[in-house]
Amino acid sequence: MHGVNLDQLGRRDPTHYGGLTLTELELRIADDAAALDLSTRFFHSNHEGDFVEHLHGLDGLADGIVLNPGAWTHYAWAIRDALELTGLPAMEVHLSDIEAREEWRRVSVIREVCIGHVAGRGADGYRDALTRLREELAR
Repeated sequence: MHGVNLDQLGRRDPTHYGGLTLTELELRIADDAAALDLSTRFFHSNHEGDFVEHLHGLDGLADGIVLNPGAWTHYAWAIRDALELTGLPAMEVHLSDIEAREEWRRVSVIREVCIGHVAGRGADGYRDALTRLREELAR
């Protein structure tokens, strides 16, 4: 799941976010998932309510979640609560190293309901998250 402003990848600062567009990133994630024998379904929204509604609808559709809520990570308690309600193992991913950026980016309201997080590894972070999620699902 991709959150706010991630549809602007390719236009955003490549030193933080890399040069891939969202479509290119999703193709890469799908390839990495297939190599791990996982199937993917993608969702993006710039509207917090739509993101929450999508989380509410995952029951029976997904075994786990990899999500990058973008800036919502830092303050969207509704997304945190909806993520917890899914009961699914989730991995938090950020393309940039949020710990080395502005202080407000270091806060994650979703981290405590995720099985792990990856930040600062660019597109490779999604592969890392999928690998961790696969390990969790195998248990």
